[in-house]
Amino acid sequence: MENECETCWYYDYDEEYDEYYCKMDLDEDEVYRLYTNPKPHCPYYRQGDDYTLARRQ
Repeated sequence: MENECETCWYYDYDEEYDEYYCKMDLDEDEVYRLYTNPKPHCPYYRQGDDYTLARRQ
């Protein structure tokens, strides 16, 4: 799922913590289902190519 995150629209960088994170507002149950799924695929994934990601900055 990590490779999928790197191209996701919701994957963003936090300068304060110096790390990347998911901007989706997931509750505890959604996070649990996401990480315990045997075939990890994020249902909130939204494709963001290099151009759309750069425009967001």
